[in-house]
Order: sequence, then structure tokens, then C-alpha cells
Amino acid sequence: MIKLPKLFSVTPEQVLAAYQHGMFPMSRGQQGDIHWYISEPRAIIPLDTFKVRRSLQKAYKKSHYRITFDTAFSQVIRACARHREVFPEEVWLSDEMIDLYIELHQRGHAHSVEVWRGEELVGGLYGLAMQAAFFGESMFSRVPYASQFALLALVERLRQHRFLLLDTQVITPHLAQFGAIEMTHDDYMAILVHALREERHF
Repeated sequence: MIKLPKLFSVTPEQVLAAYQHGMFPMSRGQQGDIHWYISEPRAIIPLDTFKVRRSLQKAYKKSHYRITFDTAFSQVIRACARHREVFPEEVWLSDEMIDLYIELHQRGHAHSVEVWRGEELVGGLYGLAMQAAFFGESMFSRVPYASQFALLALVERLRQHRFLLLDTQVITPHLAQFGAIEMTHDDYMAILVHALREERHF
């Protein structure tokens, strides 16, 4: 991952502009200072080749969990901040970052998927939607399968609304099982530019 110069203050407008240019913000260090990053290689999940294990698909169809969209964004992002696996030793999602994404949610740019067991939030994910691109940020799970159910629901929604890009920034073994692939930054930007030219609504 390529680290770009630190910013002392970040606005929602800068966050949106960063995603449009292939960058994303992340807090690092014990103080949670915000920096810009470019992931090289970049990881995406192709929506037309999204893979689901038969056992997971069966569990998803039989699940009694309730899945919603955009009903508990702040709860989801705060839960994700406690479940990040890429940089577990550092503050990756500071209070400043959380506030930024909550404001982006209030403006209609950031979205969440929630998985409920009764009235208990047991899993979910969040990210940003711009035109035909969705930038997945993080997910969490408090019970088996919950985060995976959230991802399945997200992909169903993106396919339904004919999105062209599901960005995951980096690849992990967990994402690889769903068909995540890596590509060069230039190839990623070509897909991103195309997706940003297409009008879609989450």
C-alpha cells in the first residue's frame, strides 16, 4: 500500500474526491492520524463472477436473521472499528474518521448493511457509493456468518441496481473465497472511470 502525505484536517468533500481518484483515507498510528493511501495492487470483487459456497448460500436462504440497509450506520461503523484485522495493532478508524463517514452517510454517500438477530445487531458492513461504484470499507460479525450475509445482501443490491464496481481495496483470504481479484492501479482506474460515468442509485 502506498502512503501519501498526511493531512491535518480532512473534509467530506476531500474524501469523495480521493475515492474518485483511486485513493482512500485511513487513520494510522496510536494517535489515529489520517493519511491518504493507494493500494497497489488494488482488489475488487467482480460482481458478475461473485462466488458463494453452496453451504453459505443454503445458510443464507434459511437464516432467520433480518437484513436492513442504512438503518444503523453509526452502530455499524463503530463495530467495524473494533473488528479491523488488517492493522490490528493500530488505530485505523479514529473518531475523526468515524465522524467523517457519518456525515457522508447523512449526505447520502455512505451506506451500511445491517444483520439483526431480533433487536440485536450481530453483523454488518459499510462503504461509499458513487455513481456505479461501491467502495467497501469494512465489515464485522458477532455471530457465525453474519458479515458474510451482509456481503451477500450488498452484492444482491448492487446487482439489482446494475453497479459496475465493488472495490475492496486489498485482498484477504476471507474476500478471496468470494472471487476477489487483484489488478494494477492503472487497470483499476480504467474500471473506476467507467463506473463513475454511469448514473446509478444505491
